[in-house]
This record gives sequence, structure tokens and C-alpha cells, in this order.
Amino acid sequence: MLVLFETAAGYAIFKVLDESKLQQVDSLYKEFETPEKAHKIVKLKHFEKFQDTTEALAAATALVEGKIGKSLKKVLKKVVAKEAHEQLAISDAKLGGVIKDKLDLSCVHSPAVAELMRCIRGQMESLITGLPPREISAMSLGLAHSLSRYKLKFSPDKVDTMIVQAISLLDDLDKELNNYIMRCREWYGWHFPELGKVITDNLAYCKSVRKIGDRTKVAGSDLSDILPEEIEAEVKLAAEISMGTEVSEQDIGNIRHLCDQVIEISEYRAQLYDYLKNRMMAIAPNLTVMVGELVGARLISHAGSLLNLAKHPASTVQILGAEKALFRALKTRKDTPKYGLIYHASLVGQTTAKNKGKISRMLAAKAALAIRYDALGEDTNAEMGAENRAKLEARLRQLEEKGIRRISGTGKGMAKTDKYQHKSEVRIYDPSGDSTIPSTSKKRKFEEVEEEEAADEPATPAVKSKKPKKEQVTEEAETEPAEETPKKKKKKKKDKKAEEEAEQPKEEEEEVAVTEVRQKHKMTRKRFEC
Repeated sequence: MLVLFETAAGYAIFKVLDESKLQQVDSLYKEFETPEKAHKIVKLKHFEKFQDTTEALAAATALVEGKIGKSLKKVLKKVVAKEAHEQLAISDAKLGGVIKDKLDLSCVHSPAVAELMRCIRGQMESLITGLPPREISAMSLGLAHSLSRYKLKFSPDKVDTMIVQAISLLDDLDKELNNYIMRCREWYGWHFPELGKVITDNLAYCKSVRKIGDRTKVAGSDLSDILPEEIEAEVKLAAEISMGTEVSEQDIGNIRHLCDQVIEISEYRAQLYDYLKNRMMAIAPNLTVMVGELVGARLISHAGSLLNLAKHPASTVQILGAEKALFRALKTRKDTPKYGLIYHASLVGQTTAKNKGKISRMLAAKAALAIRYDALGEDTNAEMGAENRAKLEARLRQLEEKGIRRISGTGKGMAKTDKYQHKSEVRIYDPSGDSTIPSTSKKRKFEEVEEEEAADEPATPAVKSKKPKKEQVTEEAETEPAEETPKKKKKKKKDKKAEEEAEQPKEEEEEVAVTEVRQKHKMTRKRFEC
């Protein structure tokens, strides 16, 4: 029986001298306790050494995938094929099936073979001659690093720990720089308070203070390389009428040292920002295109790493950094926050307050895809991020235009003009040109009733003639609904419910009219009686 043994240095073929020992699997390790006993069980037949680490990595990768590499195929044809009657003991059953199919060699895999491999590995240094232990250890370490880097798709440029440290240092520098500048302005403000109002830029202020020193020397100093001509003239004019107190040369010296520190820290901060920008474009280019360098770096720093950030859903990415507000809202049962660190992205910043929630939600969804692509993808281009950003910008313009149309009122007009109206070629008779006889109203006005009463007064007494007229008017008022109902029945109406609803207010109006007529008759009756 032959044994195929893989090492980091190469392939070894052993010949089993005593196969009867393999039957006792539990006690096989006793036969390999010493190199002398091991040489009685197995013997090295051939050793094929790898030329370099690249060849070793290719061979190890092929073995992991269950394939036959070039070097292994060469060894099997050179050594094992000559002794085709011998069985070949291997450690992987899948690899044995491939060898049997392609090279027609008898392969065996069993618990006894696995125990034999363990025993050979324990005495590998003594069984394989020509390889010092130090060289085997170095080759094993190199192959392990190469194989793990291949399996994990590892790249030295993808180390996101540098981003976490860089963004933390950048935030610390901003805080310290702000404290230093405020201290410098307050300190030098006792001597030249007008300078702080004239020069608003902090770095230009510190450079000017370092160059001016005592305000009495402003007239002889040249500030053209720091300030524009207009501001320089304004500074010199303010120095002549300054209300500041006098200070000693020692005070001016300490203020200048502080200005030197501010200038150095500002220059280092600019250098650190460029470094962070380059690292972000190397590690997460798509995320950088979507939200920017600083926001992307803060998201990675908050999550701990790029891979941890890729595991978060889009809803978590949206509110990442607003955990306190989220838990407070959940505790008080109020509205949860719409955005966290992603609020500082340029797309969210240029949106109106009404659409910030929508844009932040869409940006978080696209940013989550970009993060996963950057963390787990093999390509390092930023095409996907650019495409998604273009889509978001188009959506943002659409939302903004929609809001403008609502405010200006042009949206409804545009919607009306867009409607399709079919113009029929068949001419329809227009009844508006017909002349109709105006219908006389059945309701009689109170003035007409009075005129009739006045005409009848000389013929009959006032008291006696009032009763029949009153009855006549009431009868006419009561007969009005009776006369109108047959006319309504003649009209054709499609909806019965609409007809009933339309009749109810008419009946109410008629009842009100009758009651008003009765009341007016009562008033006139009392007047005649008086």
C-alpha cells in the first residue's frame, strides 16, 4: 500500500511495510512513538518539493476544492502509476474519486488510513529527510497566511482599522484646535480687540497675530501674503484707533507660540483629512460616493468595522448615531428619529425640511447596498455608487419640483391640460337656442294677496270678507304641493335616491312658505279688527 501525504513543502509518497499493523487502529500510535519504530512501519518512497509559495498555494487550493493540481498529477503519474497494483491511501475521499476517474488508480480511505496519517504527521521530521524543521515551519507559516488571505479575499488596502483611528483623531484635533483658537482670540483680544472683528478666518487670524505682534507695529508689517488688500487696510486703520490695553513683550511671545501650535495642528489636520479621504476611496469607494468621506468614516467607526456595518439593515444605517433619541422615543411612545449620522450627508443637507425624511430613507437603502458591495465584493470601482447617487438626485429633483408646483398652483393647471378629451365628429342638437314659455310660479306673493283684498274691500265689510279670502289663500297655498306633485312624476329621473333627496328640501320650503302666509294673514286680520 502507498500513502499520499501532503505537506506545506511538497507531496510525499510513503510505502507501508507492515499492513497488518493497520488492523489495530486503537494501538497504531504506539508503533510511531519513536523514529525507529516509525521506520519499521512506513518508508519514504518519493518526495516532490514545491518550488515556491505560489506553487504551494495553488496545490493547497486545488486540494481544498477537491481537484488534482499539476504537481500532484505529475507525482501520481511518475511514481504511483508504475505500481498500479498497489492501493493508494488518501486523506480525502472526494479527491480519491477524482484520482480514480482521471488516472484509473485504486484509492482507499478509512479510519485506519486517517489514524496512519496522524501518526506520520507526528514523525514527519524524521521520516522526510532533506528538510530541516525550521524550513518546514517557515513554509507552513507562509502557506497558512497565503491560503487564509486567498480564502478571505484579504487585501492590505482593506484594513478599516486605520479609518476608525483616523476619524477619531480628526474629531479630537477639531476639538483641540477650536479650544486653542478661542484661547488665542481671547488672549490677544485684550491687546487688539478690533482684529477679531475684522478677520473672521481662524487660520488667517493666527498667522496675522504671529506676524504683527505688538499692534503699534502694524503700519510697518506686510500682511499681503495673508490678507487681501481691503482687509489689510482695515486692520491698519483699526490699529491706530484701537482701545486695547498695553502688554509686555513676554506676553506677545507666549501668544506667538500659541499661534505656532494652531498653525501646525491645522496643517496636520489637512494632511490627515487627505489621508482619510484616500483610505476611504480605497476601502469603501461606493459608500464614499454616496455619503462622503467624513460621514462614511463615522458610520464605519460607529459600527466598529466595515463588515459589521455591512451586516446592519438599511433601517439601522438610517438612524445609526441617534440611539439615545430612538430609545427615548420608544420609552415615551413618541415618533422615532428619521436620521442619525446620515443627516450630515450632502444629499440630505440640500433637501427641504419636508423631504428630509424621504431622502434619508432612500439614501440609507442605497448606502446599505453600497456598504455590502464594498465589504464583500471583489471589484474596487465606484460605478454602482455613482449610479445610485444619480438616481437619488433625480428623485430629489422630482420631489422638489412637486413641492414647487403645489405652492405656485401650476400643478393643477398642468394636470388639466394633460387630460385627453375626445372630440366627437357627430353633431348634437343644442337646445340652448330654443325659446320656451316661462313657467308661472304657483306661489303667490303677499303683496298680490293684499292688492286683491284692497280691491274687494268696498264691496263687502272688512270683517266678514276676511274669512273667505283667508280660506281662499290657504286653499291655494295648500293646493300648491298637490299641483306640483303630478309635474314631478312626469319628469324622468335616473336615480330614485337623488329624487327623494331633492324633494325633501322643496317640501320643507313649501311648508315654510305656507306658515309665513298664515302668519301674515293673522297680522292683517288683527289690524282690520282694530
